[in-house]
Amino acid sequence: MKKLLCVGGATATGKTPLAVACAKLLDGEVVSSDALLVYRGLNIGTAKPTVTEMDGVVHHLIDVCDPKENFSVSDYENLAISAVNDILARGKVPILCGGTAFYMNAVLFKSSFGNVPANEEIRKKYELLVKEEGRESLHERLRAIDPESAEKLHFNDVKRVIRALEIFESTGCKKSAQNDGEAPRFSYLAVAVDYQRDELYRRIEQRVDEMMSNGLIEEVQGLLESGIPEHAQCMQGIGYKEVVENLKTGGNLSTLSDIIKKNTRNYAKRQLTFFKKMKNLCWITPKEIKEMARETVELYERD
Repeated sequence: MKKLLCVGGATATGKTPLAVACAKLLDGEVVSSDALLVYRGLNIGTAKPTVTEMDGVVHHLIDVCDPKENFSVSDYENLAISAVNDILARGKVPILCGGTAFYMNAVLFKSSFGNVPANEEIRKKYELLVKEEGRESLHERLRAIDPESAEKLHFNDVKRVIRALEIFESTGCKKSAQNDGEAPRFSYLAVAVDYQRDELYRRIEQRVDEMMSNGLIEEVQGLLESGIPEHAQCMQGIGYKEVVENLKTGGNLSTLSDIIKKNTRNYAKRQLTFFKKMKNLCWITPKEIKEMARETVELYERD
């Protein structure tokens, strides 16, 4: 079985063009690992690849969800694994591409949660809590009793956050203390482009400026006017939530741009923290896309 290639790293590091170039060299197809690209209609603020940018390469897990709906890690996991298996069955190379680390991890590894039996009463209690108080509140409950597990789980990964709370409530022991772990599903090689911090921040600022000039505010206005609630899951992404708040308060556009840039830089730091810990990851020195693609393919075929 051919192994997977993963193109990860921080936002604004050119993951899409690198993945497309690698796909052409390896006869591969791209499986997006981005939490916002799944939503139809969110194009500018997500830097969603255009048909031209896809350059004839098949992309999966883009525009698969209505923006009024919630989309969980489990939803992604099921769809992405199905896509990967289909690509492999056709003799092609699946290329996971994106910066949503917990999405990529959900495909590469099957999480084990020990042998603690399920407790439907506890699960329903926390599912009700999510509906009443939100995912962040659920995640904060986990952080209070098991900070180690909370650090590893994103607040959007509701299923696993509830399971961690369930384990603690059932046994009195933290999930992080259980004999569990992550079992690999696929063999893979991962790469990320290693930009210096100041250059990365310059690229982030340039991207935000382009989003603003390309009509980010108008895109968010259109989504709201189409009936998408401001508190919808898709509107919590960086760029969208800041514009929503700006529209409500009538804030300065320059200040809005600065806030989005700041929040994006902070997000990039969190992305880098995850990818630095990722196994089988090679850092690529920035250069021309074609050269980086050739280097990536050599690493992939040598590994």
